[in-house]
Amino acid sequence: MKTLICFGTRPEAIKMAPVIHELITQGLEFKVCSTAQHREMLDQVLEFFEIKPDFDLGLMKPNQSLNQLSAAIILSFDKLLESYKPDLILVHGDTTTSTMVSIAAFHRNISVAHVEAGLRTFNKNSPFPEEINRQITARIADINFAPTLKAKINLLAEGIPERTIEVTGNTVVDSLHWATSKMLKQKNIDIKLKKITNTEKPFILVTGHRRESFGNGLINICDSLLELVNKNEVEVIYPVHLNPKVQKPVYELLNENTSIHLIEPVSYPEMLWLMKNCLFIISDSGGIQEEAPTFGKIVLVTRDHSERVEGIEAGFSILVGTQQYRIVNEATKLIKSSNNQLKKPNPYGDGKASERIVTFLKNKLY
Repeated sequence: MKTLICFGTRPEAIKMAPVIHELITQGLEFKVCSTAQHREMLDQVLEFFEIKPDFDLGLMKPNQSLNQLSAAIILSFDKLLESYKPDLILVHGDTTTSTMVSIAAFHRNISVAHVEAGLRTFNKNSPFPEEINRQITARIADINFAPTLKAKINLLAEGIPERTIEVTGNTVVDSLHWATSKMLKQKNIDIKLKKITNTEKPFILVTGHRRESFGNGLINICDSLLELVNKNEVEVIYPVHLNPKVQKPVYELLNENTSIHLIEPVSYPEMLWLMKNCLFIISDSGGIQEEAPTFGKIVLVTRDHSERVEGIEAGFSILVGTQQYRIVNEATKLIKSSNNQLKKPNPYGDGKASERIVTFLKNKLY
C-alpha cells in the first residue's frame, strides 16, 4: 500500500503533522509531498513537527493568481503521480493544493482520503475559494474523515455515501497536545514573546488573511482596532500576514499607534503562546476558531459566515463580520467582562483524531 500525504500551506501541515506521527507510530509506510503553496510559513511548521517532505514541488511564486497556482499544482503533481504511482492520496481541508491534488489523482483513478471533510457555509463566496474547494474535494474523495457530527450531516445532505464517512474529531486538537508538550522544553518562546508584549496591560491577539476581507473590510478592522486601544486600557498584538494586500493597509493605518504591535508572522508554538496569554482574539482564521477553545479563549470572527458552527454554538466564537460598530461593540463587552474565559471542553475534538484516522486506514486498506 503506497500512501502519499500532500499539503501546501501552514494550516494543512499543522493538522496533518499528527497524522504523520501516528502513521509512524503504527508502523505504516507512507511518503510526504509538499507543494509549498506557502513557503516561509510552511517551513517553520515542518521544522517544529520534525517533518521532512520526500517530495517538494516548490510552487510558490510572488503575486501568483489562483488559476496560475491551480494549473501549476495539477501539472507538477501529475508528474509525481506518474513516477511514484501511489495507491492513496491523503489531503486536508480546503486549500487550492488539496483540491487540485484531488483532481489530479481522480484523473489517474487514484483513491483520495479527505481529512477535515464536510465543513460548510453553503455560500460559495464565503470563504472564497475555500467553500467550493471543500465541496469539490468531498465529491472526489473515496474516504471523508469528518471532524464532527455536523460535518457528517453536511456530507450526507450532499449525497456523499455514509459508508465513505468516518467521524474522527479534528486533528488540530492532537497538534495542540503534541505542541504543548514540546513547548514545555522550550523556555526561549516564553522569554521572546514577553519581550514583544512587554506590558502590564491585557492584550488582544489579532490575525487576518481572508480574500473576502481585502479592501474596505480590512480597513474597517484596522479602524476598529484604533478605536479599541484609544478607548480602553488594552493593547493589540498583530502578527501581520505576508500577503501584500494585507501588509499595505495594516502598516499604513496602524504602524504609528504605540498600543498596537505589528509583528512578523510567528511560529506555531509562538502563536499558541499568544493565544494562551491574550485577553481574547479577533481573527478570520478557521484554525484559530478550532484552537482557541483549548485555551478557553473567545474569538471574534471577522467574517459574515463560518463553517465552524460548533464553536459558535458553544460560545467560543462570535461572528462580527468586518463592520466597525459590531467589532467594537463585541470587543468592548469582552474587555469590560470579568469572566471572558470559558471553561468548557473543546467542541472540535479530544486529541485522538489522528489515531482514529490511521486505525481506520490500517483496518480498511493496509
